[in-house]
Amino acid sequence: MVNFDEQDGDIWYNGKLVPWKDTKLHVLSHGLHYASCVFEGERVYNGEVFKLREHTQRLIQSGQELGFDIPYSLEELEQATRDTVAAQGYPDAYVRPVAWRGSEMMGVSAQETSINVAIAVWEWPSYFSPEARMHGIRLKTSKWRRPDPQTAPVHAKAAGLYMICTLSKHEAEADGWDDALMLDWRGQVAESTGANIFLVQDGKIHTPTPDCFLDGITRRTVIELARAHDIDVVERVIMPEEFEKTDEVFVTGTAAEVTPVGQVDEYNFQVGSVSRTLMEDYDALVRGDNAA
Repeated sequence: MVNFDEQDGDIWYNGKLVPWKDTKLHVLSHGLHYASCVFEGERVYNGEVFKLREHTQRLIQSGQELGFDIPYSLEELEQATRDTVAAQGYPDAYVRPVAWRGSEMMGVSAQETSINVAIAVWEWPSYFSPEARMHGIRLKTSKWRRPDPQTAPVHAKAAGLYMICTLSKHEAEADGWDDALMLDWRGQVAESTGANIFLVQDGKIHTPTPDCFLDGITRRTVIELARAHDIDVVERVIMPEEFEKTDEVFVTGTAAEVTPVGQVDEYNFQVGSVSRTLMEDYDALVRGDNAA
């Protein structure tokens, strides 16, 4: 595997395409020290970015949640994304736009820092291995919890919110699991480290209310696909003990797409018809084979 700082091609960096290895971040950048950084994750299918407008809007909104304005318009960021995708030339790829405060000030206060923006594109075929997706990934509940909305900007896709995700995923993987299940500060089911979660119970789909984590773009897409099949989708409080009466579990996200879950802690599940249907529908949609 090639290190991410050694890949080939160009990265869009503050208004122009720059050779990949020449994009530099100063060690005293505020975003590095104080997590004043927001980002997005997007997918390219057949050369097109799926739901580019929604992702770009969320990037801008996330910056505003952290108190800064990204110095490019929605249309400029969309064009920059398309230009970078074209420059890299991958028909299927992952896109990472990121915006962060620069190095003009060092300290908690950072009103005079510049806002830097970069967009990188690389090949990334699957977040989980094909075998794990076929049989369902395994999740272990993390000791870390999603915070109260009064303690963090939980509806921004902000770098600082992912620190506990890295800790949780590392611990789970060290114990032989694929990923971690995260509860919120109340002990309610929230999400995995990078994807929203759904439970199938008696033919209905249940998913946690996104009051302290991202209401994912893929999450909303899959809810629309399910309702197109007349499958009821219920957003509500879900407690961990409900996995005992659950038939299927799956997670959704830009990187994860639609991925079945085969185990959560001591609870085991089959990759059932609902999960398979939504996997197939989502794949057809993103590749332009489905009018939905």
